[in-house]
Amino acid sequence: MRSFDLAPLYRATVGFDQMADLMDRLLTDNVGTQQTYPPYNIEKTADDGWRISVAVAGFTEDELSVELRENALIVSARKAEDDSERTYLHRGIATRAFERRFTLADHVRVTGAVHENGMLHIDLVREVPEALKPRRIEIARGSDEDRKAAEAKAVN
Repeated sequence: MRSFDLAPLYRATVGFDQMADLMDRLLTDNVGTQQTYPPYNIEKTADDGWRISVAVAGFTEDELSVELRENALIVSARKAEDDSERTYLHRGIATRAFERRFTLADHVRVTGAVHENGMLHIDLVREVPEALKPRRIEIARGSDEDRKAAEAKAVN
């Protein structure tokens, strides 16, 4: 059961709704049930670049799926039915179906995915649009006549 009330956070912030929603989702979704399969790494490859590496031993490229829905990266796999009559003495390589979700920040896009040596590597990069980058606004200097005219209007 969740014991945190995030209502004050919503009242005290403007424009951080996604952060509050993310915190709320983290607190309610996986309470006590941490997903550990498949194991993965997240590494920083550049100032605005990352790589997610997921251990997918036993799966082929056709059995893996990488999807991007809204701000969620979804990696899933489903093993094709094996019709062979194999008898395993020990089966340590897990091939059960899985779905792993990663929430991406705004303006982060997937640039590629590579499957090699039992690892699925997904490269990400943040590309902030020009319209959202910081820009300097010049402040015009008003003349004495403009200030006097503004003061005269304020008095009347």
